[in-house]
Amino acid sequence: MFLEKLSNASGVSGNEKEVRQIIKDELSSCVDLSTDSMGNLFALKKSESSGLKVMVAAHLDEVGLFVDYIENSGVVRFKKVGGIDDRVLLSKRVCIGENKTPGIIGVKPIHLQSSNERGQKVIGSDDMYIDTGATAKDDKIAKIGDTAIFATKFSQSGDILIGKAFDDRAGCAILTDLLKKDYPFTICGAFTVQEELGLRGARIAAYSANPDFAFVLEGTTAGDTPTKRDVSPSTNMGAGPAITIMDRSIISDRRLVDLLVDTAKKENIPYQFKRTITGGTDAGAIHLARGGIPSVTVAVPVRYIHSPVGMMKLADYQNTLELMYKSLCRMMELKK
Repeated sequence: MFLEKLSNASGVSGNEKEVRQIIKDELSSCVDLSTDSMGNLFALKKSESSGLKVMVAAHLDEVGLFVDYIENSGVVRFKKVGGIDDRVLLSKRVCIGENKTPGIIGVKPIHLQSSNERGQKVIGSDDMYIDTGATAKDDKIAKIGDTAIFATKFSQSGDILIGKAFDDRAGCAILTDLLKKDYPFTICGAFTVQEELGLRGARIAAYSANPDFAFVLEGTTAGDTPTKRDVSPSTNMGAGPAITIMDRSIISDRRLVDLLVDTAKKENIPYQFKRTITGGTDAGAIHLARGGIPSVTVAVPVRYIHSPVGMMKLADYQNTLELMYKSLCRMMELKK
């Protein structure tokens, strides 16, 4: 499964080259590929039969860690890249740098902590470190500027997929499949960088591509895990692709929302609406580019995003791919 390659690859924000190369290798025979100065990867399929241009975007980067100091003892200090909850970090296995040096996120053992330290509800990441087993500084093990990923390997159990970085390798895999198909208009696939740091790559990509419409493919929060009280989750795993009407960064174009909903109903594809307005996606930057680009986000529900391991349903992934393909095939209707 192509998603497995993408999930296992390293691509912390600002260092997406491994993921980018995997996608380039997969698409080199069927699209025109180019990379801009930011590192965004463009995959273009031109059409001579229509002047319509549609951009479909997914971001390459994942949350992770950045090495900012190495102590004489060999202990590696780090900063978080992207929104990671400190509570999910302790005792997790990571891989550092291009050599993927294995390490463990540690903290002072409880036996050596003061009563005040033991009373902390959550230990902050600034008090943590990565232990590689080294006893002194060694550039071959880790160096300042290296990024680190969670050492989580993709696995599948029936219809359940487990792995890291489904936000947004799920979107990248779906976009890769979409680009292998033909459309009666020009389609520009944009694999963007540095989304987790503020939608940075998408701003440049949208300005450069200058499309008529844009879709953003994402992995979004599935909030259907147990809670203390009965509240509406953001999305439900297993209920189909999630369409964003509004979030912190965008109010989606209603024509595109209506097209997705109408297509889902006609094709009997399950779908849902994202029911929280927190967070944002590349659509937030894309829709503000140039004179404005009508945009919408479609996402695969993923449990535990921005953590060492996520979970999603294969059916949701497949239905998101199907909904996007069927909807793209109807894009000429919006041109009339």
